[in-house]
Amino acid sequence: MFTDEYFMALALQLAEQAGEEGEIPVGAVVACKNRIVGKGYNQTERLKDVTAHAELLAVTAAAQYLDSKYLPDCTLYVTLEPCVMCAGALFWSQIGRIVVAAPDPKRGYSRLEPSPLHPKTRLTTGVLAEESLQLLTKFFKRLRT
Repeated sequence: MFTDEYFMALALQLAEQAGEEGEIPVGAVVACKNRIVGKGYNQTERLKDVTAHAELLAVTAAAQYLDSKYLPDCTLYVTLEPCVMCAGALFWSQIGRIVVAAPDPKRGYSRLEPSPLHPKTRLTTGVLAEESLQLLTKFFKRLRT
């Protein structure tokens, strides 16, 4: 039951909530031992804070819940590839694993060599990528009309 698809579907629900609130539709969930310990969605407009990305809000919530700044036993599920800022925070959190839905060829961390992620962080990509891309495409199309 607690598969990558299960947790990513929850992150997609958060991304939909972000989109409904006029935010770029990105959602994130942090799970530890099959328990959700943090979640977030983009809130840069609402909070008037350029750092209020889904990943950072989810990681902060997880760190507070677990009372630890390090998250080596946790997995971050995020609907869009993290930006360089978020990748840096993920490095410092020493998150054990990251599961990404859709790539971000313009602003994603993967444009950098070497990778800014912690060397022990494991990475899985493409989980529910099509659903995430559809959500993003629909959001930006609506903005242009």
